[in-house]
Amino acid sequence: MQIHQIGGFMNQKMKTAPAAENKMGTMPIGKLLFNMSLPMMISMLVQALYNIVDSIFVAKLSENALTAVSLAFPLQTLLIAVATGTGVGMNALLSKALGERRSDEADKIAVNTAFIYFLSYLVFLILGFTIVKPFYASQIGTADAEIMEMGIDYLRTVMIFSFGLLSQIFFERLLTSTGRTIFSMTSQLCGAITNIILDPIMIFGLLGCPKMGVTGAAAATVIGQCVAAIVAFTCNHKFNHDVKLHFRGFRPSAKIIGTIYAIGVPSIIMQSIGSVMTYSMNRILIEFSSTATAVFGVYFKLQSFFFMPLFGLNNGITPIIAYNYGARNRKRMVKTIRLSLITAFCLTFIGFLCFEGIPQILLGMFNASEDMLTIGIPALRIIGIHYLLAWFCIVSGTVFQALGKAVFSMIVSIMRQLVVLIPAAYILSKLGGLHVVWWSFPIAEIVSLVVSLLFLLRINRTVISKIPDGSDIL
Repeated sequence: MQIHQIGGFMNQKMKTAPAAENKMGTMPIGKLLFNMSLPMMISMLVQALYNIVDSIFVAKLSENALTAVSLAFPLQTLLIAVATGTGVGMNALLSKALGERRSDEADKIAVNTAFIYFLSYLVFLILGFTIVKPFYASQIGTADAEIMEMGIDYLRTVMIFSFGLLSQIFFERLLTSTGRTIFSMTSQLCGAITNIILDPIMIFGLLGCPKMGVTGAAAATVIGQCVAAIVAFTCNHKFNHDVKLHFRGFRPSAKIIGTIYAIGVPSIIMQSIGSVMTYSMNRILIEFSSTATAVFGVYFKLQSFFFMPLFGLNNGITPIIAYNYGARNRKRMVKTIRLSLITAFCLTFIGFLCFEGIPQILLGMFNASEDMLTIGIPALRIIGIHYLLAWFCIVSGTVFQALGKAVFSMIVSIMRQLVVLIPAAYILSKLGGLHVVWWSFPIAEIVSLVVSLLFLLRINRTVISKIPDGSDIL
């Protein structure tokens, strides 16, 4: 959606400004970025940690169990894409409304978003009962009954009880939209710690609990999500005074929902493309062996550990940029973008060093067999190259979303994952075999970097530089 369209929706009668301005408009940018992003980065790091711990415990059951969980990634990614993408739309719209001092409109945006999350759960509930079995069959056929059975039990549990994840993300995004990221971090920590504690108990049948295997891993995950949702709801009720949820007499607003989706759908599509990518990669890799698919699954878990803090940074800067865009403060927007780029590079460079320097240790955490090490060590070293480029693309995408140009992020994601990555992986698999397939990741990231740079230069010229505050431009 174009900026002037969003602006047109926003230019309604403003409520009287509150006595104290939100910190996103007054606190020094360096301190604000630290204040907003660090709690989110820590909480996302813990989220990534429990994802890794989850797979470490599953890997102790068998390599087939790890493969079964890995094959669930595409639909899990779709679930997360809908949840977080809807949150992106709410974040940008709600923070902008607060920046323009329109608290009544912010309340309406929050309530309509809650309605969207409820409808989303109904969809995934139905999918949990209908699509899981054919989804697994399409990836591995019926050749390996053990992987099929474990995978269906795991994924069906995650989707049927997805109300925990959807509620958690909704209430956490309300907190981040108003600058209360410390409470969002608290809820995520509570959920993650719950998951980590319950994983071994439910997977291996400790402390009197029946041994549930991979289904136990799924159960621990959804219980952790429900705990996080309860904590996030409590924090909103007690501490979030900028936004109120009033459902009495509620009627859905087509205009608000449409605007939320105008910003959020590109993000949903962008992350859903990741679902298509993982599904396609699983189909390519399973032709070589189930071990190759397990290596790909391990890579995704490890990647989340290094990328989740970066996504936490993005969650912190989105409301800062959106708020100051609404307040017409170009200088604060530009400084936020610059500091975010520097921070993002430092984070991904750590990932690059680990993938290149200690791939055998990383794989060893997942009880890797000799065959898995033989495939996985060179794979991680090749894939790790893309960390040197990914930081710029990820932060640029966040800037696009915060300024209402989420379609740019969608285009970059389509270019990287569908137009380049999957075709390159398929072609390389036919020309050079399994070892060269992994080069598709750095190749795709180079294309993503070029397109992201072009879009960022354009958005600076057409949007940022036109904000008349007399500050230096990007």
